[in-house]
Amino acid sequence: MNTPLPVKVSHLFQVPQQRFVAAALIHHAFWTTVPGASVETMAARLLRASQADRVPLCLVALHEGELVGVVNLVDDDDEDHAEWTPWLAGMVVRQDCRGRGVGSALVRELLVHARRLGFERVYFGTDGPGFYTRLGAVVHEQPRADFWFMRFDLGD
Repeated sequence: MNTPLPVKVSHLFQVPQQRFVAAALIHHAFWTTVPGASVETMAARLLRASQADRVPLCLVALHEGELVGVVNLVDDDDEDHAEWTPWLAGMVVRQDCRGRGVGSALVRELLVHARRLGFERVYFGTDGPGFYTRLGAVVHEQPRADFWFMRFDLGD
């Protein structure tokens, strides 16, 4: 790991000027091949994360006032598993800031909020489980060789 990058994690609604930056980061990481998806539609979706006491939540990592990462807590992220809720979704760290603790800080803070909201688990899907297992996630299901559904168990 490179030198840790000091970040401040905030709710996106606390720094609304960062909404389009966050939307662009998420869109370019996950949505470029989805017909009709755009940075603008993602920015509109992020407006739903408008309070700290309910899902959806959007947390952003800021370094010297600049957005370097984002993560979301949403009700669901897979229509085939509606019973799994909530989901960690759209976790992205800017390419030049990866490997410096930004993603870990975002995930840990998201889990604090999920516990505070009374959730026992947080689910997510990934093609790279190593990062998340280092943070305490466990495999929930592996539907294919290159993809995992995982979860964080939030019990004491």
